[in-house]
Amino acid sequence: MAEINFVDYVKIFCRSGKGGRGSAHLRREKYIPKGGPDGGDGGDGGNIILRGNRNYWTLLHLRYQRHIFAGHGEGGSKSQRSGKKGESKVIEVPCGTVAYDAHTGEYLCDITEDGQEVTLLKGGRGGQGNVHFKSATNQTPRYAQPGEPYEERWIILELKLLADVGLVGFPNAGKSTLLSVVSAAKPKIANYPFTTLQPNLGIVEYRDGKSFVMADIPGIIEGASEGKGLGLRFLRHIERNSLLLFVIPADADDIREEYHILLNELTQYNPELLHKTHLLAISKADMLDEELMQEMAFGLPDIPYLFISSITGYGIPALKDMLWRELNSEDYVPISASRDTLVHRKLDLSGLTFEPEEEFPGGDPLLGEEEEPEEDDNYTEEDF
Repeated sequence: MAEINFVDYVKIFCRSGKGGRGSAHLRREKYIPKGGPDGGDGGDGGNIILRGNRNYWTLLHLRYQRHIFAGHGEGGSKSQRSGKKGESKVIEVPCGTVAYDAHTGEYLCDITEDGQEVTLLKGGRGGQGNVHFKSATNQTPRYAQPGEPYEERWIILELKLLADVGLVGFPNAGKSTLLSVVSAAKPKIANYPFTTLQPNLGIVEYRDGKSFVMADIPGIIEGASEGKGLGLRFLRHIERNSLLLFVIPADADDIREEYHILLNELTQYNPELLHKTHLLAISKADMLDEELMQEMAFGLPDIPYLFISSITGYGIPALKDMLWRELNSEDYVPISASRDTLVHRKLDLSGLTFEPEEEFPGGDPLLGEEEEPEEDDNYTEEDF
């Protein structure tokens, strides 16, 4: 079903690797009766890393992978041989993914660019072998450092789609039809409310091979910021759209009133949305003539606007020109190019539901028995 293809919330358990312990081995070979300590260092544990990948647009690939463990470092051995480092685990996520602590809701990191890497959990350092503790007064150290422990935590990954233009409007305003006309996207279109149940992205081709990204956000109704309709589930995606295009149909009872209702819902959710560039597209203009358009212009909000028709194509080229002009104005700063423009808030965990946190009924397979340090007990203190 199409509804489950887009996943923008997942909760996963992550654990880095523990460091391998150092070796307390004492060298004893033929013709070298008192070789002394030669224990090697333990290997570092693996890290848990988030990496942005532009080929992903949803968190669906993580929905059924709830436990992610990095490898543990191996212990050191004789002849000052260091243990192997634990394997790090890289979690590929779409650009626009934000990580939060699942128990406190605290912000951890934000992935906004392709290839960007952030270490979520750092593996433990490997312990030093006994060769590091040799001195003139302690020539036979029979101890070595244990490896540092791992880190673990439950993490919530939240996806906020990155797009240049976000379409904002009530259900059945014509947003999906507009996206299907200006791009190759094929969103579901039907003559009933809430047809769009997941955000859709499309690449809008402009002149001379230029293009920009447009996002169709599911319809907003009055009270959405309080949880009505689709509620807060998709409002967060609007935070990452650099420019907001309000789409209101020409047959609306009061275009100005609908605009202010939509604007109020956005500001109730996040006041920072007021500072974005707002444009207005009056859809379904094929029902109007030039005289009606001129009359309606007196009652429109005081923002740049255009009359368009996705059916006949009226106003579509002019709309592309207006969007491109705004996207290339001096004041425009792409969100993906400046992390300073992003506002990070503590995640509200009250409205989120997840499956119960699973334990490990058979024990954690990566947590084996602690290895004993490798040493040679043939020596006594009197040998030196």
